[in-house]
Amino acid sequence: MTAFVDSHCHLADPAFADDADAVIERARTGGALALVAIGESLAAASRAEVIARRYPNLVWWTAGVHPHDAAGFDPSRDVAQIREHLARGAVAVGECGLDYHYDHSPRVQQRRAFAEQLAIASDTGRPVVVHTREAVDDTIAMVREAGAQGIRGVLHCFTGPDNLMEAALVAGWYVSFSGVVTFKKWDGDAMIRDCPPDRFLVETDAPYLAPVPHRGKRNEPAFASVTLAHVAHARGLEVAEAGRLCVANAARLFGLAVTAP
Repeated sequence: MTAFVDSHCHLADPAFADDADAVIERARTGGALALVAIGESLAAASRAEVIARRYPNLVWWTAGVHPHDAAGFDPSRDVAQIREHLARGAVAVGECGLDYHYDHSPRVQQRRAFAEQLAIASDTGRPVVVHTREAVDDTIAMVREAGAQGIRGVLHCFTGPDNLMEAALVAGWYVSFSGVVTFKKWDGDAMIRDCPPDRFLVETDAPYLAPVPHRGKRNEPAFASVTLAHVAHARGLEVAEAGRLCVANAARLFGLAVTAP
């Protein structure tokens, strides 16, 4: 059994409403030392907090507003609520960022909400969990500026391109690989190899993006071990060594009290 951290899972999603405890137990017995439950909305963050408090030292939570919902971002309300979550123990700001694929919110409002959440991270010293899709140039610009201000973060579910990874790494950020790396269409193993050993994470993004051979099923944190195995193979490492690196990296970024055996 290899130790791992699922650095990004949506345990508060309705997909887990009926069996979250069983899902968490499968992850724990499968080697999970920590699960980072993402609060992609303030309602989800509150549900994730409840789960995290049931599983101290195993589940942690984050709080933020996803770019899909940026049109409804209200700084006078949402900034205070995110800060309250961080004061109670949330380990990161987010999931926030930019999504120009769906454009569920106007792009100017996405950038404004992202900037507000980066400012929270700057003020509190907490990292940001960033979603970016088809917004490479604006993401690079905002990550570079954030890095210059000492803000730390991770690009979750990273699929490229190379210049986005380079910008993140120069800024001192991390990149997190999901089950997408097991898909037939994936051709990014060179990026996995090129990422420094102290900057990569693995995640599930559960309940989405289940890795092969679970493709088409509900994803769950235990399946992070499948992604870890692919990352290890791409880097030419034993799975246990890749797991130790991922655990150490997640612990460093999020401030988790976990150590791989």
